[in-house]
Parts: sequence; structure tokens; C-alpha cells
Amino acid sequence: MTDTIKNKVALITGATGGIGKATAMTLARKGAQVVISGRRAESGNEVMEEIVAQGGDALFVLCDVNKEEEVQKLIETTVSQYGKLNILVNNAGISLETVPLAQADGNNFQQMLQTNVMGVFYGMKYGIQQMLQQDQGGAIVNLASIAGLHGMPYTGPYTATKHAVVGLTKTAALEYATNNIRVNAVAPGAIKTDIIAKSIDHGTFNEDMINRMHPMMRMGYPQEIANGIVWLCSDEASFTTGSILNIDGGFNAR
Repeated sequence: MTDTIKNKVALITGATGGIGKATAMTLARKGAQVVISGRRAESGNEVMEEIVAQGGDALFVLCDVNKEEEVQKLIETTVSQYGKLNILVNNAGISLETVPLAQADGNNFQQMLQTNVMGVFYGMKYGIQQMLQQDQGGAIVNLASIAGLHGMPYTGPYTATKHAVVGLTKTAALEYATNNIRVNAVAPGAIKTDIIAKSIDHGTFNEDMINRMHPMMRMGYPQEIANGIVWLCSDEASFTTGSILNIDGGFNAR
């Protein structure tokens, strides 16, 4: 089957680093026109310049997914620049604390709900509205987590937000299955992003303990998640919608 990534327009939120950056870089290498969004202008422009330097086509748009009007404007800017939206990756997300539920901070929970749930909802809402206007439909991939499929001690509020992402994904997949709009999610295990690497260096997390969570006895890498996301966006996954793709070193198999 011919891959249709080439010449497609892809928008990735939270793409200034980690999984988002790896996804943007991979899509660009496969020939997509890529819109990078995030709250860090300097990092976003660096990613854009890196893609362009490698011969790709990219645009950075400053956007806070907590704000509905900014997400709506982000979609509008993408379409204004490239004329369409074929791929949407709702990657932006935060995790603010690791404590037992009774000690969790309500303000932190509200912030995670706003970014991890409402941010995904806003992206899906306006992304789907645009895709419904296009004959070719589109593909949406949301970032869930192993915490969206399991109870995870000391991460109750975060786990709740990722369960919500799974619910939004499955519901939208059913609602738009006949509109040529596919909606899926990935559920990564612990991924060695710069943030986790720094936390390990500072002693916040124990690397050996995190590694032992996974049957493969290691953390994943951003590129390994990006590969799964890009597959879900491609024609190779043309009969795949409403799925939660585990990329977790065997965690879910337990």
C-alpha cells in the first residue's frame, strides 16, 4: 500500500521537544509539511529550523493548548498556510506531581485536566471540524499513556486525565468512522525525554526502578514512540481507528 505521508499537512502540539519533536522530525523526513506548536518560542523555532535545514517544510506557531481560542487559531493558521489539515497529533501534556491521592494538590489536578484533557479536546474539536470539510478526511493521534490503561500509584490525577484521553479517542473514532477520519492513541511507557533524564540526574527518580517497570528492563526513547505515531497516521493503518497502541516495553502484557 502506498504511504500517504508525503505532501500531507501535519500539525503536532507540544512539539518543541521530546516525543513531539521526534514525531515532527519523522513526519518531515517522510515528506509531510509540518506545523510545530508549543509554548516555548525559542525551542519551537529551533525545531523548525532543524527541519528546514534538512530539506523539510515546517512552520512554528506559538500556542497554549489550555486556551481554546489559541487552538482554534492554530488550526486556522495551519489551513491558511498550507490549505488543509491531514494529520493532527495531540501531544501536549503535563505531569505535575507524584504523591498519594490524599496528598494531591487540587490546583495541580486542575492544570493537568486543562492541558491533558481540555487541550486534547480543543485540538480534536477544531481538527475534526476542518477534516470534515475535506474530501480526504484525516488522521488524529492522541497521546495517552500506560497510565490511561492502568491504575498507577502516586499519579492519581495524571492517571485520570490519561483515562479521559482514551475515552475521547474511542468515542470520536466511533462518531467519525464513516467520515474517513481515523482517531487513535498511543500509550507509551516511561520514555527517556530530557525532562526524565534531568529528574534522574537530580535524584527525583530512580532509573533502575523505572527500567524494572518494563519487561524489556529499560525505558523507551522518543523516536520509538514517534515511529508508532507516524504509522497510525499512514495508509499502512488505514483500517485502524479507535485503537490504543501500546508502546511500553511489554508493560501492558503483564
